[in-house]
Amino acid sequence: MAPANSSEEGTRIMVKLDDILHDRRMTLTELAERVGLTLANLSILKTGKAKAIRFSTLEAICRELECQPGDLLAYQANTANAE
Repeated sequence: MAPANSSEEGTRIMVKLDDILHDRRMTLTELAERVGLTLANLSILKTGKAKAIRFSTLEAICRELECQPGDLLAYQANTANAE
């Protein structure tokens, strides 16, 4: 069976970590130290290259940035194919 998202080509989850870090005047390095993750792993998340995120990671990021998961993630559908 094909993955559920394969038929939903053009849709994606956007990670808004960069915007929130900017608003909080915090660096990615500082966040990495606070949540106990490597800078490389947070960078993958920030650039949107991550395929998944653990709830524990999401919880730690939300705790340190004082935000909700919906502040970090957004769903964006590809509307270019819709007519």
